[in-house]
Amino acid sequence: MKFAGTSLRALCAAALIATSLPVTAQVTETVAKHHMIAAANPHAAQAGLDMMRAGGSAVDAAIAAQLVLGLVEPESSGIGGGAFMLVYNPKTRKTTSFDGREQAPASATPTMFLDAAGQPRAHFDPIPGGLSVGIPGVVRMLALAHKKYGKLPWAKLFDPAIRLAEKGFPVGPKMVRQIKAMQSRVSDMPDIRARFFHADGTPLAEGETYKNPEYAATLKKIAKDGPDAFYKGEIAQAIVDAVHHAPKNQGGMTLADLAGYRARERAPVCGDYRQYHLCSMGPPSSGGIAVLQMLGMLQRFPSEQLTPGTLSGAHLFAEASRLAYADRAQYLGDPAFVNVPIAGLTDKGYIASRAALIDPAHDMGTAVAGDPPEKHAALSPQVSPVLHGTSHMTIVDDKGEVVAMTTSVEFIFGAEIFAKGFLLNNTLTDFSFQPVRDGKPVANAPAPGKLPLSAMSPTIVFDKDNRFLVSVGSPGGPAIIDYVAQTLVGILDAHMSPKDAISMPREINMNGITLLEKGPGAETLAAQLTAMGHTVQVPEVEGSGLHGIMRVKNGYIGAADPRRDGIALGD
Repeated sequence: MKFAGTSLRALCAAALIATSLPVTAQVTETVAKHHMIAAANPHAAQAGLDMMRAGGSAVDAAIAAQLVLGLVEPESSGIGGGAFMLVYNPKTRKTTSFDGREQAPASATPTMFLDAAGQPRAHFDPIPGGLSVGIPGVVRMLALAHKKYGKLPWAKLFDPAIRLAEKGFPVGPKMVRQIKAMQSRVSDMPDIRARFFHADGTPLAEGETYKNPEYAATLKKIAKDGPDAFYKGEIAQAIVDAVHHAPKNQGGMTLADLAGYRARERAPVCGDYRQYHLCSMGPPSSGGIAVLQMLGMLQRFPSEQLTPGTLSGAHLFAEASRLAYADRAQYLGDPAFVNVPIAGLTDKGYIASRAALIDPAHDMGTAVAGDPPEKHAALSPQVSPVLHGTSHMTIVDDKGEVVAMTTSVEFIFGAEIFAKGFLLNNTLTDFSFQPVRDGKPVANAPAPGKLPLSAMSPTIVFDKDNRFLVSVGSPGGPAIIDYVAQTLVGILDAHMSPKDAISMPREINMNGITLLEKGPGAETLAAQLTAMGHTVQVPEVEGSGLHGIMRVKNGYIGAADPRRDGIALGD
């Protein structure tokens, strides 16, 4: 993947290091009989587990965990951001999804990220500040899911986060790593400096007690008055004020924008892979379609040729990934604004035709989008490098209800501005900065009321008898797609345990450079791939944060990515 300039490459590298630990770090695997949660922080996982112990559903657990994540991992997700939630209902044996993606305000325009000369600004120019802030969607989405699947009272789900915010908690290693890695960028932002740095300018240290009474007060109001307390009244006014009066890049969000936001329940995208059936998130996320495409293309090859870490496995995975990312760049966007050819992109015949382009012996180079068998507009592919400050959780409750939820404020520390104790997102930078390329519109161009494209890929897999088998998801920006797809290949084709599949070195190709996470054998594999025509890089770490749960005889096993602070807990 080619980035526009040295400073962006350096920032991206810092972000990867900040979000990750070497894969040699200890990874745990948890076994449970009744219910389980795998989440990005022990406090969040414990909050979810406590809700299920109290008789709550997987959705109840997800809400409690998300509210805690906004406190203990604010650099990655929170109520000032957005999320996608996939829910499997064991009674109906159906899967649905909830869309809490951030939305562009009415003030957004197609040219909002162009400079005075009409050229796209550098990707991180609009951050920090209010211009990049989308209307937060998490609270409305959680309320919508709770209305349909919640068992415990709404207010009870807020108790763990309120208690931690008031009494404090010891700062974890991930937050400390990210503060230090981003220090030169964020330390001059007043909101960040006031909350994460001491008076002498030194950042918080691991183990220090961190409190956020302002966040506790916000949660109390939402717990008492429901989601309207967030989207109307003093909290909404605080969001608008923060956006309008940001130290840099002021935005135009209004109270009417917030009051008008609606979360949506959507049909997931589903398809088959060998004897398995998968469901994942559809547009405005590109994740589900891309994962289905990649697995569909890899189905052409025997499982033994796909083993991660082998030459054939890495090459074939990279080629399928190239093709999926090419389609993603051209066709994917908000389905309310773009006629996304979902059926065509996931058509088995079309996927087979794309798979036929894969040469088992040579790298194809930059892939171009295909021509799916469904009416679609003449579009130009976007060029928009993105990194997310994102989190994921996977949950199974006593009744077999499954939740896979990926949640984000976009980049690390979002827009770097706070409102009422929570960070605001910078998700509008997920739009293509170029609304038109080569005389053709870009599907993911900004527009008023539009949802930016995402790569979040919460995924649930079912066995040949249509029983829940495994669920995974990850943070990681556009690389989420590869993180999830590679993990599924590891579990379904190589028969790896969730622990091994989640912790194995990552292999990525977003239709550019082939990235191999540094580890045993990586340099040898890189040389072999180079001989096949790949341009290869071997970074120290990659920024995955996978969480997964798998059904086994008499219960479940779960695992969390060793690159972050996550854990799986269950009874």
